[in-house]
Amino acid sequence: MVKSFQGVRMAEPKKAPIPQIVVSEHMSTNLVTFTPDDTIDKVLEVLTRRKISGAPVVDESGALIGVISEVDCLKEIIKGKYTNTPKFPGKVAEHMSTDLVTISPDLSLFDAASKFLKYKIRRFPVLKDGKLVGQLSLSDVIRAFPRLKDTTW
Repeated sequence: MVKSFQGVRMAEPKKAPIPQIVVSEHMSTNLVTFTPDDTIDKVLEVLTRRKISGAPVVDESGALIGVISEVDCLKEIIKGKYTNTPKFPGKVAEHMSTDLVTISPDLSLFDAASKFLKYKIRRFPVLKDGKLVGQLSLSDVIRAFPRLKDTTW
């Protein structure tokens, strides 16, 4: 677009496109994963040691088949309380969530934030071409936004 200023025509500078802030820039890629045959004892030990609240569950080929969380583990803990068993031998397969919502690494972080509100969950497995490439947690999103306060949305 050309503007006129006191008879002088000046070209208006082009605005640079606003860079998209995407999931792949903030997701975790060094993932803890579990198998369906892992015990809840193992899950609780790993979640506690790693200070995380859940992780993907993969089959022998590495394909995503579920997610196990602290909340899922509570089912086995409650069962142990009632049966007075000090161990939690239940299997991940018995307690994992299998109705999964996944996201793409190319999804904008703002769209991902909206999905956290919509689905009321704490983590999304990130899939690219059907393959597990990472995980975005609610904490990852919360940590990202203070660094973005100078960014034009």
